[in-house]
Order: sequence, then C-alpha cells, then structure tokens
Amino acid sequence: MKLNANTLLEGSRVVLVPYDAEHVTRYHEWMKSPELQRLTASEPLTLDQEYDMQRSWREDGDKCTFIILDKQRWADAGVEEEQCMVGDVNIFLTDPTDPSLAELEIMVAEPGYRGKGIGKEATHMMMRYGVSKLGVKKFQVKIGLDNHASVAMFKKLHFQEVFREVTLEVTVDECVRTRLLDVTADVKERDCRQVRSGRRLTA
Repeated sequence: MKLNANTLLEGSRVVLVPYDAEHVTRYHEWMKSPELQRLTASEPLTLDQEYDMQRSWREDGDKCTFIILDKQRWADAGVEEEQCMVGDVNIFLTDPTDPSLAELEIMVAEPGYRGKGIGKEATHMMMRYGVSKLGVKKFQVKIGLDNHASVAMFKKLHFQEVFREVTLEVTVDECVRTRLLDVTADVKERDCRQVRSGRRLTA
C-alpha cells in the first residue's frame, strides 16, 4: 500500500517498517519453513515470485504490510535491518463493498521471539494504524484450527469466534477504540526515510 510506504511505527519493543525489497531474501527464507507454511496456510514461492509479491503488496491499495523489527537490535546502526526482522503484520481490505472491514494477519517468524508479547504489541500497533489511517471499523482474522497460540492471543484481544473454522472478529466501537488507543499510547508514527538514516529512536 502506497499510504504506508514511508511510515515507521515505533512501539516499546518493536518497530514496524514498510515491506521493502531489502527484506525479501530473509522473508523468502522464512517461508521455506514447513511449520510457517502450515501456520500461515501459505504455499512456497520462488525468490522471483516473492519479489513480485512484495511489489504487489507495495502497489495494491487493498494491502498494508509492515515488517516487524526487534527495536533494540534495530537501534544499533551497525546491525543490518534484515538481521533485525522477526516477522510481519498485514491488513487486507478484502470486501470492496465495505472498506471498513479488514482481515488482519500476524506472523512472528523467528521462534525465539514467540510467546513474549511481540505479536500482541505488533497487532495492537497495526490495529491502531488501521483504525486511525484506513478507517477500519471491524477486523477479522482467519487462523488454522491447530494454531492454538494465535487463537488464544486474538481472544485475549477481544476477538470473538464467528465461524467454526476459527474466524474471529472484533467490531471497533468506542470502547474498543479507546482501549486500543490506551494500549498503544506510546506508539510513535514517524517518517521512515528520516529515522532509517540515523536509527535514533526515543528511549
């Protein structure tokens, strides 16, 4: 999505940056994992197909993707950004008749970062971005029946099961919006181009 092409979102432990060509090689390595393919219901792609997908996600008006970076590692300008990647988070505007409905996806690809609240923080940040910048009023997630960790996380975020195949959704009413803004009060939106040059983040 062109809207987030220069957007950097800074949270307490993660930084979200647009999915750029420099991230594709690492992303492609992740997606060779049979476990990640199963958890994300994805098919393996060639490297060229992955680059095509990245370009599509950047240009399409109905897809918003951020790469999740470890904030502490990323703050060290001596560490390549690719080495700070831990996953990705996406919003897909899947219903042309209802642009306020979004499908949300999160993947914490690096096993060492799972179960530590990274996915929850990135999800909150993406939901805030969807509500404030894209006008999203309802989020849905589609999760494989055996992905118990993701189901549990989204239920903690007040998503409710609506179909037997574990599609969860939450309507963004004033209570949800207020709670979302409260839990993401420390998130800063900045121009990615300026911050990347020096990688100086606030404490």
